[in-house]
Amino acid sequence: MFSGVSGLINRGQKLKGTVVLMRKNVLDVNKAAGVTSDVTSGDVIRGLGGIIGGGIDVVTTVAGTTIDNLTSFLGRNVGLQLISATATDASGKGKVGKETFLEGIILSLPTLGAGQSAFDIHFEWDSNFGIPEAFYIRNYMQVEFFLVSLTLEDVPNQGTIRFVCNSWVNNFKSYEKDRIFFVNKTYLPSETPAALVKYREEELKTLRGNGKGERKEWERIYDYDVYNDLGKPDSGEKYARPILGGSSTHPYPRRVRTGRRPTRKDPNSESPGDSYIPRDENFGHLKSSDFLIYTLKSLSQAVLPALQSVIFGEFGSFDEVRGLQEGGIKLPTDVLSAISPLPALKEIFRTDGEQVLKFPPPHVINVSKSAWMTDEEFAREMIAGVNPCVIRLLQEFPVQSKLDATIYGDQTSKITKEQLEINLEGQTVEEALSFQRLFILDYNDAFIPYLRKINEFAKAYATRTILFLKDDGTLKPIAIELSLPHPNGDQFGSESKVILPATEGAESTIWLLAKAHVIVNDSCYHQLMSHWLNTHAVIEPFVIATNRNLSVLHPIYKLLYPHYRDTININGLARQSLINADGIIEQSFLPGPYSLEISSAVYKNWVFTDQALPADLIKRGLAIKDPSSPHGLQLLIKDYPYATDGLEIWDAINTWVREYVSLYYPTDEAIRKDAELQAWWKEAVEKGHADLKDKPWWPKLQNVEELIQSASIIIWTASALHAAVNFGQYPYGGYILNRPTISRRLIPEQGTPEYDELVKSPQTAYLRTITPKYQTIVDLSVIEILSRHASDEVYLGENNDPNWTSDSKALQAFKKFGKKLVEIEEKITARNSDPNLRNRTGPVHLPYTLLLPTSKEGLTFRGIPNSISI
Repeated sequence: MFSGVSGLINRGQKLKGTVVLMRKNVLDVNKAAGVTSDVTSGDVIRGLGGIIGGGIDVVTTVAGTTIDNLTSFLGRNVGLQLISATATDASGKGKVGKETFLEGIILSLPTLGAGQSAFDIHFEWDSNFGIPEAFYIRNYMQVEFFLVSLTLEDVPNQGTIRFVCNSWVNNFKSYEKDRIFFVNKTYLPSETPAALVKYREEELKTLRGNGKGERKEWERIYDYDVYNDLGKPDSGEKYARPILGGSSTHPYPRRVRTGRRPTRKDPNSESPGDSYIPRDENFGHLKSSDFLIYTLKSLSQAVLPALQSVIFGEFGSFDEVRGLQEGGIKLPTDVLSAISPLPALKEIFRTDGEQVLKFPPPHVINVSKSAWMTDEEFAREMIAGVNPCVIRLLQEFPVQSKLDATIYGDQTSKITKEQLEINLEGQTVEEALSFQRLFILDYNDAFIPYLRKINEFAKAYATRTILFLKDDGTLKPIAIELSLPHPNGDQFGSESKVILPATEGAESTIWLLAKAHVIVNDSCYHQLMSHWLNTHAVIEPFVIATNRNLSVLHPIYKLLYPHYRDTININGLARQSLINADGIIEQSFLPGPYSLEISSAVYKNWVFTDQALPADLIKRGLAIKDPSSPHGLQLLIKDYPYATDGLEIWDAINTWVREYVSLYYPTDEAIRKDAELQAWWKEAVEKGHADLKDKPWWPKLQNVEELIQSASIIIWTASALHAAVNFGQYPYGGYILNRPTISRRLIPEQGTPEYDELVKSPQTAYLRTITPKYQTIVDLSVIEILSRHASDEVYLGENNDPNWTSDSKALQAFKKFGKKLVEIEEKITARNSDPNLRNRTGPVHLPYTLLLPTSKEGLTFRGIPNSISI
């Protein structure tokens, strides 16, 4: 394949090119090599050794010597061959030019990113070769490098031709076929130059692999598998977990296949270990999300086990809980020694000379230390907190269950009319229903099937909360139902108690405890379903299907690719450290070993089309169609921050997708005839979401509207929805009193020592009910990392490569999208300053900023990244 093409030699004409590589240590945090300091274009020479990986010393202190050493080393070790898009060989494929090698380093390119270095290259060329729109590259070294781009200058009749690569290139013997890269143009399959068609097809075939064998770290293969690597059955039955996916009992979205060996005790389970990540999914970034990702890994593997031996027991008071941020916890020297070698953890664990572990102050108590306890804030966080997408309109009374009555008995709510009407401000239940003033946060059906098992190691209820919409636009909780499985068996239904609001005496403490049980339900549902399942897990199949079926030349690949950045990477880490058996989630959230199993039960009722925000709001009864209203919807809760801001972001995404898609698909027939597009959708549905593939609600992708709808849902889910449910975790949950994750005690009954304690010390009763000290440290450590933005984050309306497409109309539409997001940000900021919109800030005086599109680095409580990158 790397033989020259006759007729190109000795013509004397050269095409000048520039090849940009990036230092390995900038990119690969987990395997850093070379120098570790930041490198700018002014001192790029000092870091060039990192381009070619670890263990090879080609850098000296003398700049001239450095260049000579590096140039001679790379010399004939990186070879490129151009491929013609207009001239073919005897087989009908584009002609392949003579192999050409990198030359000297270029020192005067100020536009290079940090850690990048540019090299000259000159290709032999003549007019018979035609227009080069692809190239092969061979790496003859034993170490990989990261190829950023190739730019050809002054190509006759073409001018500049760009190839955006952003890919690791390993030793050529690692690949069955030589690495190929395509020009930065956009071609539908039917419009691809004939000379490139087979190259396009071959590259996709390479990315699909053959579905066999264990994946190697340098491979770029995308394939599907079930979640069969969460458990560790070889470590004992306690660590065995059911396989999620591949059955009607435990349906689940698919993950990237790794092909590791099976466990000894369960041949259907895969041995745990480092997850295979297709190499270009794990390329890393400067000071990047990799920093946060590997901080999580270090946290779970090194730090938390050390902390467990010294942090245990109860918090003694609310002041002690606040002390986590205000004073910190003193740590023994041996625990500090587990943290100090890990630079990534120094930002999270603020240790100092006094050996103190200290967390940053969570936003929810920045202004008031007690406003979180109010009923108004409790209710407000259901529409402006970290989990604002579960509350729904109450449309029937009494509240019904959808659980199978033959298994779980009668789960109809025990809340009575008389109990509700105490707090309906003079209205009857019938009137409040007809005026659409009653709402519900209902976790009964999600938790009842697992509650008997959970209560073997915890003490929890399945909860229902009824809320009343007041004239001032705020919500008021008016009843909480706490249910337990019937002691005589599930088939007898549940035993329930109804708690009503109270402001004095023991009743007020019982009401506060009831709200805590609701929040524990909500925290767990949020983390496992709203966050993990409904964003991370459901998007991964689309990432896999896109890479397997849509060429980098395809317009829809270019549209969706930015919204997949780092998702497979963070999901792989989650399976190792967060959602695995005895992992961080199981340690610090109520369902423990049943955590992921519960999310599987919820996935049974997941509907792709309902993930569109307008459809979601209508389904929950929180909006009705109204063509005369903005966004075509009328909200029943006018001041619903998540919905109000979200609808503007949704519309901007949908408009951008519509304008982009219309550039390439003028008719429905064009959609149906696009072979790559049809293969992509068929595989995403039938393999990626195989357990739900027969559901009638899947779009058939037979017309332009279905493509616009589907792409908009994918982008919304990966960007705005994830931002809404992720980056508020620490701002709200960093104060564990506000968002406990575990409940350990039921509501005390009169005549018991626990009740006497409740009367004597409400704080003690509350603290002994919720998350204890060690689990709090685990929870706060993780959600602080998850709530942070990396310094190199790319936000909605941005693209980290200005040359992501050569299509000027697409670039123009994208620029328009960015301007719209700027306008939305200004409108959101204005709404947060409107005193008439009480739900925007609430009693805690915390403005709703989670859907502001932009952000700086760090713990900002705002910003919509393009993708699920943490």
